Amino acid sequence: MPEKTLRITVLGSGTSSGVPAIGCDCEVCTSANPKNKRRRSGLYIQQGGTSVLVDTSPDLRDAALTFQIRELDAVLYTHEHADHIYGCDDLRSFGYMNGGQNIPAYAHPRAVKKLRSVFDYFDNPMQKGGGVPKVDFKELTEPVQIGAIMAEPIPIYHGKLEVYGFRIGPFAYLNDTNRVPESSMERLQGLDVLLIDALRHRPHSTHFTVAEALEVVQALAPKKAYLVHIAHDLDHAETNATLPSGVEMSYDGLVIEISKNGIRAGEFPFL
Repeated sequence: MPEKTLRITVLGSGTSSGVPAIGCDCEVCTSANPKNKRRRSGLYIQQGGTSVLVDTSPDLRDAALTFQIRELDAVLYTHEHADHIYGCDDLRSFGYMNGGQNIPAYAHPRAVKKLRSVFDYFDNPMQKGGGVPKVDFKELTEPVQIGAIMAEPIPIYHGKLEVYGFRIGPFAYLNDTNRVPESSMERLQGLDVLLIDALRHRPHSTHFTVAEALEVVQALAPKKAYLVHIAHDLDHAETNATLPSGVEMSYDGLVIEISKNGIRAGEFPFL
C-alpha cells in the first residue's frame, strides 16, 4: 500500500444487537448472505505505517482475528455506549505485540470519565501482572496527530447526546447519529468517502433512517457514501438495489482505499 494511501476496513457494520439478533428468526437474521452478518460497529484505519481503531466493540476479538489485525497505534472513540467500548479489554493483546507500550485512546471528555470508570481495573495496583491492558485514556476536543494520521473529531448528536464523528483527510465517519449540526456540516465539505448511520426505514429517536441519511449525503455530496450501523430490518441486496448512484450498503470486511489514483473498494482480503 503506497504511503499516502488511506485504507479503511469496516470491522462491524451492525447496530448494538448485531445481526443476526439473539432469538430472531426474521429473513435477514436467517439469511445465507454473509453481507447480512453484522458485527457491532468498528473501523480499522491505516495510513503511512500508522494504524488506528475506531471504537472497541464487544466483537473486537473476532474482528481482529478475521481481518488479521496485528498493529495498533491508537484508538478513537465515538462515544461510551456499551456496543462501542466493551471490547476494550482485548487491547491487551496489542500491548503484548507492541512490547508493552501504552496505547493512547482518545475520546470525548464525558466518554473518558465513563471509560475510566468502567475499566477502573486497568489502573488498579492489585491487578498488576494479571494481563491488564495498558491504555491511556485521553480527552479529545481538537484534531489529533497520530503518526501519519490526522484525526478531527466532528461533534454530532445521538439523540440528545453529543458524540463524535471523525474526519481523516478526505474520509469521514458519522456513526450513531440522527443530527449533524450546521457547524459540523461545514467541516465535512469536500469528502471523497462518507460512512453514515442508517439504521432502518422506520424512524428512530437516536439514529438516522435510510432516507434521513441520504439527505445528509445529498447535502455533503461526497464522491462515494456507504451506510453503516445497520439493523436487521434491512436486507443487504434488497436495500442496495434501491439506493441512488454513489451510495451503497457497507458490510463487514469492506475495504476502502483512497489515494491520488481515486477510490477503490472491495472485500477483505483486498484486491
